[in-house]
Amino acid sequence: MNSLNSSHILGISHLSPDEIEFILRTAESMREILDRPIKKVPPLRGKTVVHVFFEPSTRTRLSFELAAKRLSADTVGISASASSVEKGENLIDTARNIQAMRPDAIVMRHPFSGAPHLLARYLDTSIINAGDGMNEHPSQALLDLFTVREAKGSFKGLKVAIIGDIAHSRVAHSDIMAFTRMGAEVTVCGPATLLPPYLEDLGARVKFRLDDALDGADVVMALRIQKERQARGLLPSNREYSMTFGLNMERLSGIAPDAIIMHPGPINRGVEMAPEVADGPWSVILDQVTNGVAVRMAILSLLLA
Repeated sequence: MNSLNSSHILGISHLSPDEIEFILRTAESMREILDRPIKKVPPLRGKTVVHVFFEPSTRTRLSFELAAKRLSADTVGISASASSVEKGENLIDTARNIQAMRPDAIVMRHPFSGAPHLLARYLDTSIINAGDGMNEHPSQALLDLFTVREAKGSFKGLKVAIIGDIAHSRVAHSDIMAFTRMGAEVTVCGPATLLPPYLEDLGARVKFRLDDALDGADVVMALRIQKERQARGLLPSNREYSMTFGLNMERLSGIAPDAIIMHPGPINRGVEMAPEVADGPWSVILDQVTNGVAVRMAILSLLLA
């Protein structure tokens, strides 16, 4: 395979295992660029990437911007508060006006599920989904795959445990699909109020006790409690969540000896995981951040170069 089947990256559900493998292989060469003294190459010289973020972001937005600049593209950033959406303009009109300025790609984060898919129906510009509501976050799943393969070499037979707010996590939805497609076994665990009924349809096993989910796990992914998306009453308190589902050294005694600990960020320390876990020898959380730039370089390169 030497190309993707679509001019957009909208979700893991739209990518075949071969396409995922192609992106990961491309990201390996991009990762090498990040270790050079001069971290810039010319493939996207003359291209323009517009970043349209209607929700706050640090890692995703910055890494997409750095990825574009490492490839020599020009970048422009727009936030909801600085756009005409604040004046009542609808999303499609905003996007059509952006397209009229002839960018080559739009990287978009939006609080409503399906928003990037809507733009892809109306625009000729490449659309990259940087997170849509509670639906998907494909580039995060791809960087998670890249990080795991970097540490483990292969996905076949790996036991991946995803812990936390599964219901409101677009990362969880994309990761479940991505890891199962590549041959790993995914188990999810969290409070019953945060475990939606369709998880087994995505290919995940559901556990309600943390010890059961962690038993023999090769990869442990903790997720942030997304109170901004939750209805009231789903959790008694952060303290009770931490006591039952927070990762600490004692609870991790049952994982595989060479297991790795992951988190898409931002971390609520002392809630999803203890500081000694986040900063401990098992943690590859900062590797995820570095690899995010490489994977997003790969995505932009394959769509635009």
